[in-house]
Amino acid sequence: MLLSDAALLRASKKDAAPFRELYERYARPVYGFHLRRTRDEQAALDFTAETFAQAWLSRSRFRDEADGSAGPWLYGIARNLLAHSVRKRKIELAACERLGVLNRLEHEPATVEPTEVWLDGLDDALGELPEGQRHAVELRVIEDLDYASVAERLGTTPAAARVRVTRGLGHLRQRLTRDEREAV
Repeated sequence: MLLSDAALLRASKKDAAPFRELYERYARPVYGFHLRRTRDEQAALDFTAETFAQAWLSRSRFRDEADGSAGPWLYGIARNLLAHSVRKRKIELAACERLGVLNRLEHEPATVEPTEVWLDGLDDALGELPEGQRHAVELRVIEDLDYASVAERLGTTPAAARVRVTRGLGHLRQRLTRDEREAV
């Protein structure tokens, strides 16, 4: 019997094998997602590795909001990594250091400069969010503020800020995953 992605993530809290199955389901599509944006095989491999490293580290926080599918969640992680790399321009080096991924030929971190093209569609998707959610997502994800700071900037409580960010990211995941499926 084929387990849902959500079931695999729940099971992976006690055993790594179910996460491996999830990885095998999504590694190629996530790699393709990164490759289409970076147009660099090594960077796409690094981002794919980092996407799954982040998924592994945050698997206990996964909430099934897509009828058992982890696709929107994984693509949300992937898109957030790209946004972070564009903002900081250091994600590849950090991923290489954290994961021990080195350029196979030179034994140095691959050097790909992130560009705004990697975020195609993000501005449109952000623009479709209600104002409160859009601003909360921008503060939390793009400006990398903690929830207390987001709440202060929005004039609300940290719990309310977290709800706005969560809802906004959920809407973004749905939109961007739909766009990704339509592009394939």
